[in-house]
Amino acid sequence: MTIERKGMELIIKLSVEGMDTDSIQRLINYLKYRELVSKSKATQAEIDNLASEINKNWWNTHRSKFIKE
Repeated sequence: MTIERKGMELIIKLSVEGMDTDSIQRLINYLKYRELVSKSKATQAEIDNLASEINKNWWNTHRSKFIKE
């Protein structure tokens, strides 16, 4: 693995030998997530409220799949 910094960019080169596509995609997704989060001005409380609202909405939409009434 080699890591090179060019200005405000970081270039990472690594062998994909032995890595499956899903592992590579998870790594890329994590790096994208970190990049996006670093630019966020949201507070932890705002993030927690948003996550709670998303979970509540998801549950209301999918509840019938798990609980038969």
